[in-house]
Amino acid sequence: MEITQVCPRYKPHIGGVETVVEEIGRRLAAKGHEVSVVTTDPSRSLPREETIDGVRVHRFPAYAPGDAYYLSLSLRSYLRKHPSDVVHAHGYHAFPALFATACPARRLVFTPHYHGHGHTPARDVLLRSYRLLGRRIFDRADAIVCDSAFERGLVCRDFPKHCARTGVVPLGINRREFAALQPYPKDARVLLYVGRLEEYKGVQHAIGALPYLPGYELVVIGRGPYRAELKKLAAASGGKVRFLEGLLRSELLRWYATADAFVMLSGFEAYGITVAEALAAGTPCVV
Repeated sequence: MEITQVCPRYKPHIGGVETVVEEIGRRLAAKGHEVSVVTTDPSRSLPREETIDGVRVHRFPAYAPGDAYYLSLSLRSYLRKHPSDVVHAHGYHAFPALFATACPARRLVFTPHYHGHGHTPARDVLLRSYRLLGRRIFDRADAIVCDSAFERGLVCRDFPKHCARTGVVPLGINRREFAALQPYPKDARVLLYVGRLEEYKGVQHAIGALPYLPGYELVVIGRGPYRAELKKLAAASGGKVRFLEGLLRSELLRWYATADAFVMLSGFEAYGITVAEALAAGTPCVV
């Protein structure tokens, strides 16, 4: 079977949606399906095409101000010309899922990863305006799959016509990855955040708490448009914040095991897979 997944970004970028798309694609390819990922690369620095773990990756230039929207007309043109047995579109909050509706596929599966709000006041206004267009994805989809019952509740609230066709498939954890993890040596107690660096993720609140937590440091793993602002805030915290990115999966897992607590202070999450990963490592979470 020919299966095409469509998403705003793909590895080497790190994020919940990227992880979901990677894990689904890798497993489907291992079962003998012909799997491809159609995504964007606003930086134009990554390979236009490559094969990763048996999955063919196609990247297209895009306009993504503030790491948002991911508007790519070349991606849309490609999808219109390349039929597939199944298209699995990810992410209501960016344009690639909308463009996936133009693909002449036998079936369209839609995982919205829906937050119900924009991540800034300006984006929230744009999101409400976008609803007339975004509704097309729900209308076209043969199946709508949410990551959590909470997310399904948001979809049913905002798109009640499609509630009956909306199901829940919770995101999985490979528990074998978390067996016998070796923590890193440390001189202080560690708070850990893993994910994209955006204002709505709330990392700044964890940095602001550090003066009240003697003996703690904060390790921030990820990248994103709010990184520079977070580094400014961290500079005022007495050097108790460490920023890391581009880690191997094995290194990330060791950080989960090293942390004394994991923090996810986000205002909007459909699921929050990093919380599940931290719990799988036996690390308490503040969310």
